[in-house]
Amino acid sequence: MKQRKKIVAFLVFIMLLGGIWYAYQQHEEQARLAAARELTLSGNVDLREITVAFRESDRIKDLLVEEGDTVKAGEVLGHLDSDELILAIRKIDAQIAAQQSTVDKLHNGTRTEEIRQAEARLRSAQAAAEYARGVYARRQAIYDSVEGVSEQELDNARTEADAREAAVAEAAQALQEAQAGPREEDVRGAEATLASLQEERARQAYVLSQYELTAPADGVIRSRLLEPGDMASPSAPVFKLSLLDKKWVRVYVSEKDLGRIYEGQAAEVCIDSQKDKPIAGQIGYISDTAEFTPKTVQTDELRTSLVYEVRVYVTDEDNVLRLGMPATVKIAL
Repeated sequence: MKQRKKIVAFLVFIMLLGGIWYAYQQHEEQARLAAARELTLSGNVDLREITVAFRESDRIKDLLVEEGDTVKAGEVLGHLDSDELILAIRKIDAQIAAQQSTVDKLHNGTRTEEIRQAEARLRSAQAAAEYARGVYARRQAIYDSVEGVSEQELDNARTEADAREAAVAEAAQALQEAQAGPREEDVRGAEATLASLQEERARQAYVLSQYELTAPADGVIRSRLLEPGDMASPSAPVFKLSLLDKKWVRVYVSEKDLGRIYEGQAAEVCIDSQKDKPIAGQIGYISDTAEFTPKTVQTDELRTSLVYEVRVYVTDEDNVLRLGMPATVKIAL
């Protein structure tokens, strides 16, 4: 009886081992099939970065963002010290106002009051000339008849009469110019000077706008490289900005798996902190050049060491992916 129980127990033990072995084999088979239907790769998060710098050279007045801040395109990041430039613009504004008055005066022509003044000066010059001619004529008559005046007095009278005649001609010319108004050449010259000042004002205003540093795109401030008080220049970056519009996970695929994937193929990206929340993505780039292998492959063993860079692009709406973060990519085959 005891012998019989031992045999039964042995048979049960054998059957149990067989069941365990069978279950193990089924599990391995399912794992193998699953692995055949899914490609799992490990890589790191990568993204585009740009350096942001002032276009002008001057001392930094203030910086408005810190490392880790999220910024929007067009958001102001900092300013340069613009006091000297503002004073220069005010000076140009004053010059423009003065030149504008000159142009307006030329366009408006000579005022009636100025013409009347020119007429009065002409009449005064004519009266003075007539008087000088009379004096000269009387002295000439005296000199010719009785020589009651000297030659010096006669010459003085003649010179005075000639000077008064010249003054009449000058006054007549001034009246003619007043009546004719400004010359076209003078008007064009004044307008050209005004336009030049206005262009310089526009240039200075543009330079002033470049004293304000703005974000060129949406992103996150990764590095703050300068501080207020530092001298800025176009060649000295102030911030490093990580762009948010495009992120990808850089992974490497062996040559034997290269034929199982293609650009545009769907994929899932998982990170350690959110393993239960995969991020949807797709393969966007497959390198056509192998890496980590000799230039000439001569054996089957070396062929397995060929790997190709693959980029899996994702849309990270929650902004959970960070530069260099390890990630797992799963690609359904």
